[in-house]
Amino acid sequence: MKKIAILGSTGSIGTQALDVIERNSGKFYAYALSCEKRIDLLALQIEKFKPKIAVTAREEDARELAKKYPDTEFFFGSEGLIFAVKSDCDMVLNSLMGIRGLMPTYEAVMAGKDIAFANKETLVAGGHVIMNAVKEKGVKLLPVDSEHSAIMQCLLGNEAKQAKRLILTASGGPFRGYSLAQLRKVSLEQALKHPNWSMGSKITIDSATMMNKGLEVIEAKWLFGMPESKIDVVIHPQSIIHSMVEYCDGSIIAQMGRPDMRVPISYALSYPDRLLADAEAFNFFTEAKDLTFEKPDDDTFKCLKLARQAIKDENSSYALVLNSANEVLVQLFLEKKIDFLDIQDSIERILDEHVPIYNLGIEQILELDEKVRREVLEKC
Repeated sequence: MKKIAILGSTGSIGTQALDVIERNSGKFYAYALSCEKRIDLLALQIEKFKPKIAVTAREEDARELAKKYPDTEFFFGSEGLIFAVKSDCDMVLNSLMGIRGLMPTYEAVMAGKDIAFANKETLVAGGHVIMNAVKEKGVKLLPVDSEHSAIMQCLLGNEAKQAKRLILTASGGPFRGYSLAQLRKVSLEQALKHPNWSMGSKITIDSATMMNKGLEVIEAKWLFGMPESKIDVVIHPQSIIHSMVEYCDGSIIAQMGRPDMRVPISYALSYPDRLLADAEAFNFFTEAKDLTFEKPDDDTFKCLKLARQAIKDENSSYALVLNSANEVLVQLFLEKKIDFLDIQDSIERILDEHVPIYNLGIEQILELDEKVRREVLEKC
């Protein structure tokens, strides 16, 4: 039985991962769970899955839960997360949001753990550090993002060097087709209504700005060793084709399916095997009758273009600064302190002003991240 440590077990990915584990209880055990704020839900998960380890953000929450669940060992804070990933688990599912997933990922890799990876910001901010560690330790870094899972599956059985380009699909979010004038008027409530996927608030806003696809381009560059120039993005509103790979002979292989995150989660947990799903057979006549594709509007949705520019300067701090600024600005938008277009406009200004630093180590990455966050808050 594979023992899984889930970082962020009460979030969208974490709860769906536990659903996969429950349906395959003979194959997986939720060995460790972690939570930041939704303590009541974590308590329910502990009752149901009986993990050996649980981690909370606050010490007082860990103490209170420890009184109720004596068979589970409780830890808290960043040190608790690192203890969990270094424990007797077989795999770490990292579904933490933002750069706070960087250090647990790094420590898990250095401890020789395979990673099911749903924390793209870690590779955006510290891709060269993480991928060097993965290579050194010989562990598996298995993507949970539907797009990168699709690309991994399209590359199976083929020599990666024969791949001509990677093609990431994007739904276009709730504002597909909008002009800049229309985007100036959008509300938080509108931005949080994704047309196809059920996700957390931060990634939903990133999808609305198209930053999520920009971050995925950077993630794909590190995961698959492809330069930015060979990673394309197409708008595919139906979210049936999750991504594609074009090969040197002109063949294109696509991975298709319903927009259900449990599919890439289960594949990452069970790789190289596949789990039996109880879903009805896919109906091409009703579910895929009209598949359409459009070119991204980079002039209106600048975040995708900004992300591409950031990763072109190899091993520079641009991508880290892009990510740090975006995390702060999205939170300010969620708090209704800035407008929707302020996100991309502020990121563009911050990148223009930034003097790049190269080949940062893990501690330098964290230090620069904190510095950028402070500066963004001071200016916004």
